[in-house]
Amino acid sequence: MTPVLRTKRMLLCPYVPADEEGFVALFQDTRVSRWMGDGPESEESDRALFGRIFSKVYDNDLFDVWAVRRDGRLIGHAEIKPTDTTGGHEIIYALAAAEWGSGLGTELADAIVAYGFGTLKLPEVFATVALENTASSAVLARLGFRHVRDIANDDGSTTRVLSRAAAVPA
Repeated sequence: MTPVLRTKRMLLCPYVPADEEGFVALFQDTRVSRWMGDGPESEESDRALFGRIFSKVYDNDLFDVWAVRRDGRLIGHAEIKPTDTTGGHEIIYALAAAEWGSGLGTELADAIVAYGFGTLKLPEVFATVALENTASSAVLARLGFRHVRDIANDDGSTTRVLSRAAAVPA
């Protein structure tokens, strides 16, 4: 069961059905969705994805997916899940464009990484980021992620695979 996480300025909690419109609005904003998966999808596809969070992910306890809230408003999305692309657990996060530039991305990614190491006891956490997504690359670099390899995509773009190992106790 996806737990509730708190940061200084945000609450990460499981989605509820009433979040559908906010989720769709987040993913329909091409400034956000251009960096997610294969890029912008149709509204119908985003609604189907929201439904699968409940029918597949939560019902089968597959991995952790959070609605990200600030002052009660849905402002983002976060996940940590095993992926074939990385061969380990990957963090995924997105914030509404209105929240960019405020340090919330770093705070959000840090919370997911801490959960991966602390609760899931992972030895390493991964992230993938489009080569052109310099803002997310900067966030991940601040959190100690290092470049592992590049993936050449069919459309000619490049995805960077980054990783951060758990700190070894002294």
